[in-house]
Amino acid sequence: MSAGPRSGTPQPSQPWTPSKPSTAPAGQERVKAEGREITATDDAVKGADVVILAVPDTVLGVVSEGVVPQMKAGAILLTLDPAAAYAGLLAKRDDVVQAVAHPCHPSVFLERTTKEEWADTFGGQGAPQNVVAAIDEDAPDATKAAAEATIRIIYAPVIDVHWVTVKQLAILEPTLVETVACMIGTLLNEALHETVHTAGVPEEAAKAMLFGHVQIALTNALRGSNPFSEACEIAIQYGKDTIIKDDWKKIFDDSELDGVIAKMLKLEAVKH
Repeated sequence: MSAGPRSGTPQPSQPWTPSKPSTAPAGQERVKAEGREITATDDAVKGADVVILAVPDTVLGVVSEGVVPQMKAGAILLTLDPAAAYAGLLAKRDDVVQAVAHPCHPSVFLERTTKEEWADTFGGQGAPQNVVAAIDEDAPDATKAAAEATIRIIYAPVIDVHWVTVKQLAILEPTLVETVACMIGTLLNEALHETVHTAGVPEEAAKAMLFGHVQIALTNALRGSNPFSEACEIAIQYGKDTIIKDDWKKIFDDSELDGVIAKMLKLEAVKH
């Protein structure tokens, strides 16, 4: 899967909904509450232009083995996370196109003007978000356009769809956003806990200071809004020396990416 020039975006057929009577009853009830009907998987897959596998990464391989042989020629198999595609777990057919699309979630720097946008931190409701996607490099332009049209529907409202290779998407998630960003989020929470429960700072005061300074730290470091003060730079360097390992950038090595994805998918090794 790799990037390619974007073309027009014809509207796809209705995305496939998973469906056996014993599968995800709570999810099926939500689908019915939206006024939609449940179709048996075998019936839905055979006529679908796009089949979306919205299942856990650890079962994507098994599910795809049951679905892909039934898909019509030229159809698109769309997954929502890159790990299984990167690990080579998905069933393949020469006449079925594979694509992956993952939401970026509304940016911390998004200009929000309504209550609905402010309330939507995850995406898919009031606040627009970007999506990063990958598709088979030999996919026809019309097929890629149909994939993008579907992606814009399932993650709406969407600002843009950024096309990359499946490996680049795997570097973005897990390495950049889970291994680094989500880890730092949990570290901030642990630091807040220590500030309150070990250092004895009142919780509301600690939260007020942290939540405001998180925004300043992000905008100064990522957007260059303002320089950090000389004293702050000294504290930043002390934090790096004390908390971060000198060899932390090894997480961008291919072997490290393979290793963490194997752990995520509960595999002995990743096969490309």
